[in-house]
Amino acid sequence: MLPVVAIVGRPNVGKSTLFNRLLGERQAIVHDQSGVTRDRHYGESYWNGRDFTIIDTGGYLSGKTDVIVQGIRNQVELAIREADVIVFVVDVLQGITREDDAVAHLLRRQKKPVLLAVNKSDNMDKSLQAPEFYKMGFPELFAVSALSGTGTGELLDRLVALFPESIEQQEGQKWPKLAVIGRPNVGKSSFINALLNDERCIVTDIAGTTRDSVNSLLEYKDRTYTLVDTAGLRKRSRVHDNIEFYSLVRTEKSIRECDVAILLVDAELGFQVQDARLLRLAEQFNKGMIIALNKWDLIEKQTNTAKEYVDTIYNKIPNLRYVPIITISAVTGQRIHRVIDEAQEVLDDRNRKIPTSQLNRFLKDITSRKPLPYARGHQLTIKYITQVKQKPPVFSLFMNMPRELPANYRRYIENQLRESFGFKGVPVTMVFKEK
Repeated sequence: MLPVVAIVGRPNVGKSTLFNRLLGERQAIVHDQSGVTRDRHYGESYWNGRDFTIIDTGGYLSGKTDVIVQGIRNQVELAIREADVIVFVVDVLQGITREDDAVAHLLRRQKKPVLLAVNKSDNMDKSLQAPEFYKMGFPELFAVSALSGTGTGELLDRLVALFPESIEQQEGQKWPKLAVIGRPNVGKSSFINALLNDERCIVTDIAGTTRDSVNSLLEYKDRTYTLVDTAGLRKRSRVHDNIEFYSLVRTEKSIRECDVAILLVDAELGFQVQDARLLRLAEQFNKGMIIALNKWDLIEKQTNTAKEYVDTIYNKIPNLRYVPIITISAVTGQRIHRVIDEAQEVLDDRNRKIPTSQLNRFLKDITSRKPLPYARGHQLTIKYITQVKQKPPVFSLFMNMPRELPANYRRYIENQLRESFGFKGVPVTMVFKEK
């Protein structure tokens, strides 16, 4: 396991800006509205020969009983428990506040090194105000500016020096990414929590709780996966505030970067237009796809309920019938692990390489059963097929007059490819070239 650094503090002191600065990229949403970061947000960084994990946390507020504030407090406490070193961020412009004291009280009870980062110290005058924060009882203080980077090098030097002794790490290891996507309040965080058996994400019955994308590692059947819990996507016309817009952008980015997109659908509300849009977005990016019908335990069942429900969905997305559909319940745990089994099959199919000789025997067989049509007085012929790419699979077919090949025959080839070789949940690209 990599050493873990937790960034904590009250709201709006620049924790996410510092998180992004230490990572060297914009991963967390940064905004001057307090409470933007709610769940723990993970990233990996490197400094002085050491790889380490950084956790960005929501702003800690003591005393309030609001359900989301309580959830954030729980997340901060979990991050502190996971951490090897804690970075306590304060704001030099506002001085020591009551909420800073509450965080300090929490941290003083921990038997872990705490580095005090006095943020927004972006000039000499402000840096000279930083020693005031020694009153909080932490001996190691760094005047930094997360925005400009001032002082962050010294902070990183000290962080790395405090890490436990290095253990041998696997270099270049990248786990398959499974992005859990869907409309707000369909149970994405509950599904991930059920898989992890860990309160990794805040779970409430308030729509829109997860605003950023949150990564967690899942070990299952001797394999490791990165699970990405994304913010629920509303229709663009309903996205009014800046934070929701950023969340929408991050969700689309998570789909772009994942290997398999798991679309969670609320079985009680049914498959809606926004669900279809998310699937088509995943298809556009050539990602593996699975549909999981959540809250199936709340559906009244008869003999053919599941089949009829699945058929209704496929009728709405006839070109995506190759996407598997699973009925689950995140609350009861019903079939949640089957989603991961199915995701592994999709990953295997997405990475499948079919020998050229086998493909050409397949081509001869399907064209003899259904000969190609004529165009402009000439019969169309496909001479040769080969797979030119995996992850996602891409096939090149060489033929005369490729522009004349009708769309229905292209669909016939794709359907036969799937029937012969699988490619469950995987978009297949076919490129027709003239020869």
